[in-house]
Amino acid sequence: MIGNLFIQGFKSTAAAALISLLSLTSGQAQDVKGEAVVSSETVTATVTKINQKTREVTIKTKDGVVYKFIASTDVQNLAQVKKGDVVTVVYTEALAYNVRQHGTTGEVTADAAATSKPGERPAGAVAQQTTVTVKIIAINTRTPSVTVKGPKGDVETIRVKDPAKLNGLKVGDVVDITYTEAFAIKVEPGTKK
Repeated sequence: MIGNLFIQGFKSTAAAALISLLSLTSGQAQDVKGEAVVSSETVTATVTKINQKTREVTIKTKDGVVYKFIASTDVQNLAQVKKGDVVTVVYTEALAYNVRQHGTTGEVTADAAATSKPGERPAGAVAQQTTVTVKIIAINTRTPSVTVKGPKGDVETIRVKDPAKLNGLKVGDVVDITYTEAFAIKVEPGTKK
């Protein structure tokens, strides 16, 4: 499922998330207690071949890359997809953190999905959001680094690229690291030639 790479290990993912967030922005010293980074990519391709019986679909991107896949049975309106139709896929990731003075460590995941109704053009979206809460157990301003303890007792020391990000942090603060991943797809009729 979406986001499994994030959930699979606190040591690699939560630490990487915190490293990314603490080092992504530079600038003046500030007492900001949170930050977010969002990335989105849109890919458009044209259906070059479709086999309704086997559900095999072949698409070609504008730069000539060809992809073949079997549409799952979750795709309710595949019969409406024709050669020449345009498939648009949007993939979005967001990573955010928020520092709080009190709280406990933990992990929460939420999923959401939506598909088009029978008879409508094929479209759908799926999203997953995971929040891992870690506790700051040490701060080293010389290195600079932060040591955090995760919900499963994992301890990780994270080097901080911008020492100003340590301003206002205290041992005992908790950090909510939220990773959101969303995937949306829609199919529209191709242009007539």
